[in-house]
Formats: sequence, C-alpha cells, structure tokens
Amino acid sequence: MKASLLRQFSQPPAVETVDDPVCPGNGVIVKLQACGVCRSDHHGWVGENPSVKLPHVMGHELAGTVVESGKDVSSFKPGDRVTAPFVLGCGHCPDCVSGNATICDKQDVIGFTVWGAFAEYIAIPNADFNLVGLPDSVAFSAAAALGCRMTTAFRGLVDRGRLQPDETAVIHGCGGVGLSAIMICRALGADVIAVDVNEDALRLAERAGANRTVNASGVDRVGDLVRDMTSGGAHLSMDALGIGETFDNSLRSLRKLGRHIQIGMPVGRHREVTLPLLELVYTRQLQISGSRGLSADGFAPLIKMIEEGRIDASLLISQEIALGDVADTLQAMNGFTGSGVSIITDFTQ
Repeated sequence: MKASLLRQFSQPPAVETVDDPVCPGNGVIVKLQACGVCRSDHHGWVGENPSVKLPHVMGHELAGTVVESGKDVSSFKPGDRVTAPFVLGCGHCPDCVSGNATICDKQDVIGFTVWGAFAEYIAIPNADFNLVGLPDSVAFSAAAALGCRMTTAFRGLVDRGRLQPDETAVIHGCGGVGLSAIMICRALGADVIAVDVNEDALRLAERAGANRTVNASGVDRVGDLVRDMTSGGAHLSMDALGIGETFDNSLRSLRKLGRHIQIGMPVGRHREVTLPLLELVYTRQLQISGSRGLSADGFAPLIKMIEEGRIDASLLISQEIALGDVADTLQAMNGFTGSGVSIITDFTQ
C-alpha cells in the first residue's frame, strides 16, 4: 500500500510503498477514505512525542470502509462504514469496562504508538470494542473532522465539564478543537465566548456559533475582561491551545466554583506552569480537569447531534488534500496556518 512514511523527525515524510497491514483475529482492516491532519501529528513529526519510533506512519483522525474482518469479530463486516477513536483500549480492564478507555494502561494510540492512517489501509485491533459504525448520512470527510478534536472537546465539555444549557463557557483558542468545542456548546444550549489572537479564527468561531468573541492580542488581562463580560466569570472555561498563557487566562476567566478543562496539549516549557493555588484553587475553589479523547462507546450522542443537524462538522474543513500533501501541511504548522482542518481524501498520490 501507499503511505506517508516519516523516516527522520522534522523532515518531510514521503509517499512510499510499504507492506499492507495484517488483519488481527479480533480486528479489521479499514480502507481509508478520509483522515485529518492535526496539530498532534505536528508534535509527533518534530519529535515531541516520545512514543513515536521511526520509521513511522502518522495520522489518527480516520474514516473509511471495512475490507477485511478477523475470525473473532462479530459486530463488523466488509463494506461497513466506520471510524475509530485515536485511543484504542484493551476492552477488558476496569477503565475500559467503566467507559474510560482513554486512560487504559494497555492502550494503543493510532499514529503514535502504532502506525496510523496516513496510508491506504489501517488495522484496528479489538474491533468489537474500538470500532464505531458510521451512518450513511455522515460523510467520511466529516467523520474524519470529528477526529481527536471534536471527540475530545465533546468528552471535555459533557463528561468532564458537565456543561449545562443555562451556563456560560469560554473557549481559549479557536483552532480545530476550539471550534469543535464552540459548536458543541451551542448544540448543548450554552452561551459561549471565543478567545483568540487572530481575527480570521474569531470570524470562523462566530460561524461555529460563538455568541461573543475576544481578540486577546491587545488585552493585558484576558481573564478580568471575561469576568467583566459575564458578571463574575464563566461557569466553564477550556484551554484548547495548551500554552501557559491560555491556561492562566482560562483559570482567571472563571467564576467561583468554576470548572477548567485542559484539552490543548502542552509541550516543551509549557508542560509545567505556575498555578496561583491560593487565589484560584483554594479561595475561589475552582476545579481543574484534563480530558483526552473519547471512548468508542461515547460516540453515539455526538453522531446523533450531527445527524440531527445540531452540529455541522464540515464547517471545520478548510481544504481536502492528497496523501502527498501531508509534508507541506505539517510544514505549514510551524507557523500560523489559518483556521480550519486539512483532510486527506485522496490516498492514491
């Protein structure tokens, strides 16, 4: 099969012919129809994710068609339209059984610990537990746009953040995950404020459903401004970027007893931040939660929102590209790449 193969960190991956994946007895082979190119892929590309071992095939936001199923698979067959969470659980441990496969000690992470979906085919193990069926009404490109961005945002807002319809949420960072969070907030009936430093991103945030926007580039104290706008602060605030400044702004945007959700992946110096423990966590009694991914059994309500037209995942898509364009797309992420998501839909070149 053809795959975008990474042989050296920070160097352009090239489309090469590699061996087809072997179908696990408990798994399936999926022919890829769409795959998103994500900021997390960029982290892997530059060597910031220690789980990536070279040579490697990245890509974790996938959708496609089953072309082969193992003898022990009962729920999926060739021809089925599917997607999968990027975190694959073992399906048997207490975490998986309780619906928390994203913290499974035996997890595999597509495109990081195992080869991913920047290729014509991918093997998904333990398919009955990890695979998600797609209705015909959801396009492959839209399913790939769900990727890690919308699924992670959904779990962060709904499961971890317990966002309610009458609450205010503020989203710091309007990239793919931030825009996803805004759409989910509106679908849940919450008031949502979008914060970013780029006007193009903020305009897209408005299209995604943001009630109000804040350009943080000229604001000294973003948290104070949000608290003034909301008569005391937001009920929930999300750092969708993953740097120290947005983490601090998110905490300071909250009202008393507010909930901070950390979704943006911190790397480098941002892995450790200064936490105003006395002021924010002790005195104002804020809650801090992390969220990463969504287990396969949690996809159904999100897909239902898309089917009902409450969320338009296609709004996230800025361009459709070929497999050979992955290198340029990753390279562009070294700087600001504009708003929206690049989706591979041509795996032949």
